[in-house]
Amino acid sequence: MSVFADLVGRLADLLQPLFGASAAAAAIVLFTALVRLLVHPLSRAAARGQKARTALAPRIAQLRRRHGKDPERFRRAVMELHAAEKVSPLSGCLPSLFQLPAFFLLYHLFSSTSVGGRPNGLLGHRLVDAPLGGRLADALSGGAGPGAVLVYGVLLAVVAVVAAFGHRLARRAAADRPAPLADEGERVPGLGAVARVASFTPYLTLVTVAVVPLAAALYVVTSTAWSTVERAVLHR
Repeated sequence: MSVFADLVGRLADLLQPLFGASAAAAAIVLFTALVRLLVHPLSRAAARGQKARTALAPRIAQLRRRHGKDPERFRRAVMELHAAEKVSPLSGCLPSLFQLPAFFLLYHLFSSTSVGGRPNGLLGHRLVDAPLGGRLADALSGGAGPGAVLVYGVLLAVVAVVAAFGHRLARRAAADRPAPLADEGERVPGLGAVARVASFTPYLTLVTVAVVPLAAALYVVTSTAWSTVERAVLHR
């Protein structure tokens, strides 16, 4: 935690001439972008995996005609086909899973009053009137400056727009998916549930932003916006 706090502090010092009192908030956005750049190869692999699964649709249709009366046999055949073609139905989850440690580090750092046995100086940093260690409830209760509610209002508005756009992309991808592949989600264990949850994941960001410290909320908002743009580009 001390090393991570020092990294955020150094980034804030680097950005101080450009962002002034909001340098730590800018440092968190920059840190998020760096994490997303590291995870980008996984996102590209996930996009290739989705295209590969789409390409397998005709062969899955053949398996359905062959084993349509035996759902269990059809399920095993589809899984064997994915294994033979080195296609994972759950590859799209990897980018999110690899980001979790960074998110929890930020959450813990801005929820702790001390780091390495010393007071956590990062808690004194703000974005306008909103403390980076504060939450929406603090802003609504008047525990922060008058601009804190505005900060959260802007963040929630950005998340709502990004979530709507992301959900639209997910629905469009499902509509463009060949029927055999779309139906596959109901037959391969867990795949259909994952697809349905994934399409609504952007909206869960609204809840996250409302309950986590502002620093972690900035990470979530930046990462969600990145994911939406990345998905639009990679899945063209």
